[in-house]
Amino acid sequence: MWKAEDTCTEWLNKEAPSSVIYVSFGSVVVLSAKQMECIAKALKNSNSPFIWVVKQPDLPEPDGAGQLPLGFLEETKDQGVIVSWSPQTKVLAHPAIACFITHCGWNSVLETISAGVPVIAYPKWSDQPTNAKLIVDVFRIGLRLRANQDGIVSNEEVERCIREIMDGPKSVELKSNARELRIAAREAVAGGGSSDKNILLFVDEIIESCVQLKHAM
Repeated sequence: MWKAEDTCTEWLNKEAPSSVIYVSFGSVVVLSAKQMECIAKALKNSNSPFIWVVKQPDLPEPDGAGQLPLGFLEETKDQGVIVSWSPQTKVLAHPAIACFITHCGWNSVLETISAGVPVIAYPKWSDQPTNAKLIVDVFRIGLRLRANQDGIVSNEEVERCIREIMDGPKSVELKSNARELRIAAREAVAGGGSSDKNILLFVDEIIESCVQLKHAM
């Protein structure tokens, strides 16, 4: 729907392995100005390189929602890159990526699993809370951001999760689980894998139904 900015992959080539924080909340989520400020502050305080996808709305949002804080671009020009849309599968597959802060849309979940990248989950609605629970409690490849009493995830909370997933006590387990899940996912979609077999069965069922319908007519 939007043209991806390939310059971010060129930028990634200059960064150290497992050093970059990738942030994207998909094509629909628009964060409040306060929430944008908290995430911006956390990224700046992390002192880690980052790529942040900030989609520009067709029309200005009320109260500055979805907008970067004033001065943030200048303050972090040597630390991170802001893009309006990214080639996400390429970005996640890049060895420089350390973690993915995401809204946990299903496409993003599948892409991060296929890439073997640990997740910091910030779900908003629909299937996203369920997907976040899978990531944190079932797959055990990530952490979940918790909002305060005002419904805002503070910069301290974002910073805590970044530290934990980058080099905290749980980081080794999370990264190991992500690598194992990546291998399992790729085996599933390869020829003869479980996903490949299920797709073939689905196609066979459609063909069989069409044959039966033809004979019934």
